Amino acid sequence: MSERRAGLIQGVLACVLWGVVAGYWKLLAHVDAIELLAQRALWGLLTFVAIVLVAGQWQTLRTAIRDVRLVGTMAASGTLLALNWGVFIAATIHGYLVEASLGYFMTPLVSVALGTLLLKERLRRLQWVSLTLAAIGVALLTWRTGRVPIVALVLATTFGLYGLVRKTAKVDAIVGSAIETFVMAPIAIVYLLGIGGGVLATDPDAQTFALLVGTGVVTAIPLLLFTSSARRLPLSTVGFLQYISPTGQFLMAVLAFGEPLSRERLFAFGWIWAGLVVFSVDLWRAVRR
Repeated sequence: MSERRAGLIQGVLACVLWGVVAGYWKLLAHVDAIELLAQRALWGLLTFVAIVLVAGQWQTLRTAIRDVRLVGTMAASGTLLALNWGVFIAATIHGYLVEASLGYFMTPLVSVALGTLLLKERLRRLQWVSLTLAAIGVALLTWRTGRVPIVALVLATTFGLYGLVRKTAKVDAIVGSAIETFVMAPIAIVYLLGIGGGVLATDPDAQTFALLVGTGVVTAIPLLLFTSSARRLPLSTVGFLQYISPTGQFLMAVLAFGEPLSRERLFAFGWIWAGLVVFSVDLWRAVRR
């Protein structure tokens, strides 16, 4: 299997998983959003360390940690990721998943812009068409909110920049993600200790405890798939694949969580989905060539 095809499969799987993960956070809606972010970082670190050990990359991790420049890069990507996680968790818990999905619909536009402006990646003709269709849909969605969609803008910007940083970082996906969570962990521990241990200190029920532990796995699997995909694919392709995630989030928000959906908003989503279809056709033609 070619590198690009492997990256495409990994990217699709990652985005599908991210599209349905909102249901997991809804199960933990009784936990404070900031504490849930701290728990996620802590259990994520333990999960990534376990994966590093199983993959036999412990020595690689030790060597990477000694690289000050690499650790600095991972600290930057970890900060972007933590902010993205926190905003998405809070939006999901408090009933703003539709707006959060708008943010992830905007993310590919940010990724394409960064790819063309900073990495000098070139778009094919159909890619420009798909970008234009998606941009129209995003503009309509933004206009229909009647206000500046802060949640959407933060999610789009932080994850677009995260994809750029991870693409330029010369580090294995597993090792890089382990370093990211390693950077987050001390802050998470300080926060949890500062509030008396949070929900774990109140003798939580078995289901809550299991779900908190599971946040590490829920975090690790799609993130590893995404970072590995980002290393193999052009940033513009990675960006457009990310339309899969907000589509899943959008469907969950409306069908599972009962968030309101107007006809005008559905019309705007149609433009974005049309852009995704055009991009998919172009990608299929490129793979055949």
